[in-house]
This record gives sequence, C-alpha cells and structure tokens, in this order.
Amino acid sequence: MTRLARVGIFAAVALYLLLPLLAIFLYSLATSWTAHALPDGYTLDHWRAGLVDSRLLRALGRTFALAAGVLLLDLVLVIPVVFWQRVRNPRIRPLVELAAAIPFVLPFIVIAFGILKLYGLYLPKALGSPWLLLFAQAAVAFPFLYWAIDGAMASIGVVELDEAGRMSGANGWQILWLLVVPQIGAGVAAGGMLVFALSFGEFALAQILVGARFETVALYSLDLLALANSDFPRLAVLTVLSIVILSAVSIAVVLLNRDSAEHAVARTAFTTRKHLGD
Repeated sequence: MTRLARVGIFAAVALYLLLPLLAIFLYSLATSWTAHALPDGYTLDHWRAGLVDSRLLRALGRTFALAAGVLLLDLVLVIPVVFWQRVRNPRIRPLVELAAAIPFVLPFIVIAFGILKLYGLYLPKALGSPWLLLFAQAAVAFPFLYWAIDGAMASIGVVELDEAGRMSGANGWQILWLLVVPQIGAGVAAGGMLVFALSFGEFALAQILVGARFETVALYSLDLLALANSDFPRLAVLTVLSIVILSAVSIAVVLLNRDSAEHAVARTAFTTRKHLGD
C-alpha cells in the first residue's frame, strides 16, 4: 500500500469519527439549525447558561468523582489479584476469568436488578446510596482492567520477575509495587481509561440503583431529552464537556504512563549496571 493510500484511509477514518463530534459542537453554538448544512447563526448563550447551571456542574462533578472512585477501587483490587493468580495460585484463574466474563454475557439492566434483589434481602439500607453504585460499577468495569493488566504481566514475564525478586530477598508486596507495577504501565493506562470512560457514561446501573438521588451525566442527559421542550443545545454543551473531560483524562494518563515507563527503564538500566559492576 502506498503512502498516499495510507494517508487517504487515515483521513477518511478520522473524518468519519470526528464529523459527529464537530456537529455536536456546532449545535452547542447554533442559534438555530434548520434546512442548511451549517447552523443559521452562532451564539455563546448556550455555553454561558450551561456553565452557570449548578445542576449541570453538580452532575459533572458527581460523575467525575464516581468514575475516579471506580477506577481507584478496581486498580487496588485487580492488580494484586492478577499478580497472585499468576505467580502463586494459578488454580483460581478459571474462576477469575469466569467472573470477568459475566458483564459481557449479562446486560447491565439484568445485573442491576440482581443487585437490587440481593441487597434488598441482605442489606436494604444500602439501596439508593452512591456507594452501592460505586461497587456495582466497579464490578462490571473490572474485566476491562483485568484483561489489560493480565496481558501486561504476561508480556513482562511476571513469574520470572517474581523468582528473581525472591532470590534477591524481596517479599511479595515489594516485588509487586516496586518491580512489577512500574513495568505494566501500558496495561494499567489502557485498562484504566476504559474503566473511567465506562463509569462516566454508564446509564442502566445509575438509573436503577440510585436514580435522582445521585444524578450523573447520563441521568441528567436523559432528563434533558425527556422535557416537553427538549433542551438540545444544553445537551450538546453537556456532551462536549463530557468529551473534553474524557479526552483530558486520557491525555493525562498517557503522559503519566510515558513518564513512568521512562523511569522504569532508567531504574532497570541502573540495576543492571550495578549487578554487572558487582
């Protein structure tokens, strides 16, 4: 394939992906958009109204905090489990993989009603709380992080690293956090971005488990659509803000992962030189 053909294919794919986003952005600036290919006029009034709308800002804040909490919880749980199953107890691997397959097999709405039934029987006080939504989203999002981290640990030869660390006198936690984690940054970044994005835009669990008690971006968007006179311009503003937040988080994760990878390479090179010198 020639260079021109590759550039043409890339440009076509980029246009296909970016054109809907551009249309949403233009709609957030449009005074009206009727029979023309472009808006009839442009205004910043929708953005001014949206950026001072306390309800919109609270929904964004709640959703960001929820997604960050889900990501943190999954990181704390998944990384040690994957490490443990690979270097200490491979027999639990089928059980973990079965648990990771459940969110892909069952619709989220079925999972949500199952959670309602379970907590209604054994912990009814938790119903309707943001904590229940946090744990539920962490449960359905963890497979994305699990597969990414599992692949990353396999690629670095985590079993051999563990054996080398043990021979050097390190314990399991030291090997995991000081030797393994710095080298699986790409897997953590890829899986982490998927977990954050899934939690940020998730609707079914939020609607069924908490509803208006904890209004997220998805629930607020539904309310804007359900109004008698649907507020599409404000919905466009909310959509653009959500895309900007997700893009900023993705860029930050990539940059942090690049710095972590460079530091890990430097530490590995220093350790190698030290051993060669000894």
